[in-house]
Amino acid sequence: MLTVTSVNVNGLRAAAKKGFVEWLAGTQADVLCLQEVRAEPQQLPEHVRAPEGWHVVHAPANAKGRAGVSLYTRREPDAVRVGFGSAEFDGGGRYVEADLPGVTVASLYLPSGEVGTERQEEKARFMGEFLAHLKGLRERAAADGREVVVCGDWNIAHQQADLKNWRGNTKNSGFLPEEREWLTTVFDPQAGGYVDVVRALHPDVEGPYTWWSYRGRAFDNDSGWRIDYQVATPGLAERAVKAYVERAATHGERWSDHAPVTVVYDR
Repeated sequence: MLTVTSVNVNGLRAAAKKGFVEWLAGTQADVLCLQEVRAEPQQLPEHVRAPEGWHVVHAPANAKGRAGVSLYTRREPDAVRVGFGSAEFDGGGRYVEADLPGVTVASLYLPSGEVGTERQEEKARFMGEFLAHLKGLRERAAADGREVVVCGDWNIAHQQADLKNWRGNTKNSGFLPEEREWLTTVFDPQAGGYVDVVRALHPDVEGPYTWWSYRGRAFDNDSGWRIDYQVATPGLAERAVKAYVERAATHGERWSDHAPVTVVYDR
């Protein structure tokens, strides 16, 4: 079995003080993909930066306190690559990938965007470049007899079932028609060629949501969004036997506004 967990930690230093360390000590994951780390490696305590039993690669953003992705793996990767060959985005702490036996695992933090601002234009540029990378990655992996899983905060709810209040968000970043169409392309067998693993295993449910605003009573009311995905090549997706969101029992036990998304793959 290969167990992969992905979570946006909403600042790893803060998460470490609120329960992440205890969660990490108990996880059965073989691979852990983190997003929005928001710290330089030297700013992290040793037991967070390089915990015993893990091989860790951190890819911080050039802009201090922003973005940042990390990969924690039980075994040492055969190769690691930071970024995806983008002149604009490779210094942004948005993407890191590692080769393990038979599979390439990546951690992605896609820009969040905001309608009517440069941030949304940046998100659109990222999506355009990243789709090309996804296709190339899939083709290269296939040529090497490898599978791929890209985990992370994709910052897009794909379908109405992926957010509680979809009617009120049709004009907001994260649920715009063009963003949803882009994800449809990623999941099109003839285009992107990837599979939304959690949705494939849970086709007829609302959610399971992965992010809840800290505002109001969103978490208590389960008024959330499913924006954190494990996106895999079909061969690996077919071997997924279990997928679940590790939702905290109570609001007070949360150490991020996102919850870990875990998938167990039969190797």
